[in-house]
Amino acid sequence: MNSALQNIAIGVDIGGSHITAVAVDMTAHRIISGSRAESPVDNKAEAESILTVWSDTLRQVMKGIQIFNLRGIGFAMPGPFDYVRGICLIRGVPKYEKLYGVNVGKAISSRLGLPCDCRVRFMNDASSFAVGEAWAGKAAGYRRMMAITLGTGFGSAFLEDRIPVVEGDRVPRMGCVYHLPVGNGIADDYFSTRWFTSRYREVTGREAAGVREVAMMAGRAPEVLDIFSEFGTGLGNFLTPWLRRFDAEILVIGGNISHAYNLFGPAMEETLRREGCNTVTAISELKEDAALLGSAYLHDDDFWKAVQPALPLM
Repeated sequence: MNSALQNIAIGVDIGGSHITAVAVDMTAHRIISGSRAESPVDNKAEAESILTVWSDTLRQVMKGIQIFNLRGIGFAMPGPFDYVRGICLIRGVPKYEKLYGVNVGKAISSRLGLPCDCRVRFMNDASSFAVGEAWAGKAAGYRRMMAITLGTGFGSAFLEDRIPVVEGDRVPRMGCVYHLPVGNGIADDYFSTRWFTSRYREVTGREAAGVREVAMMAGRAPEVLDIFSEFGTGLGNFLTPWLRRFDAEILVIGGNISHAYNLFGPAMEETLRREGCNTVTAISELKEDAALLGSAYLHDDDFWKAVQPALPLM
């Protein structure tokens, strides 16, 4: 492969109900302007229908690329997924269940007629977000970082020298924290949108569609502002032992709930300081683009060699 010539990779982010794809300039570490394509996806549809939408979206991005300049396509993909072989393992949940057992890599490559040296590669979506931040975002220049995404679910990853750390005594099983016990459940129950809407209902007796709606009420009602302080304190207490154990230099926060950082961030930072945690905190500026950049980075040869042992454990 002449990587100097093949300086473009396509980064793909598979969300719960959409696909976003962009062309990434691998030399400049940036998304190529005007290359973005997005499509809604019915995640309950048949596999053929989902793969058609994904392929059509990728074709839109490829229109602006000379095929000989394309290194490959990288997917930021929710699990469970066989990231090494490109096979979907999602089962028992309503989204993308019809893709179970499908070799997504081969299906996409075949539909797009990719040349044999143009690979389709996969990585966990939370890890892709973290890698994008380490390569081109707030964690660039730091050796050890933790990234979290706060939204419908609680995503997380630990990176050392841009490589996800997924085993060993410095990180939890799988290198993520969503499954760890908190209160009467797991972390995913407490540091996600459903905790906010549930707590808002408990405190006010009213329903809220999401965190944005709760945040809009925080300026008018002290008891709603207290919900954010409670969230920030809880998150700080939960993260501190892992940030210290990993010796994380920076914590990067993304996801929809990060837009309300001004409401929960002060309580979280105060808790970190009180617990003797010196990790720098930063809000992602790349936002959703971090996962797109991180998935494209799978086509950096050195990174690909280094990350492969971690992929089966994600």
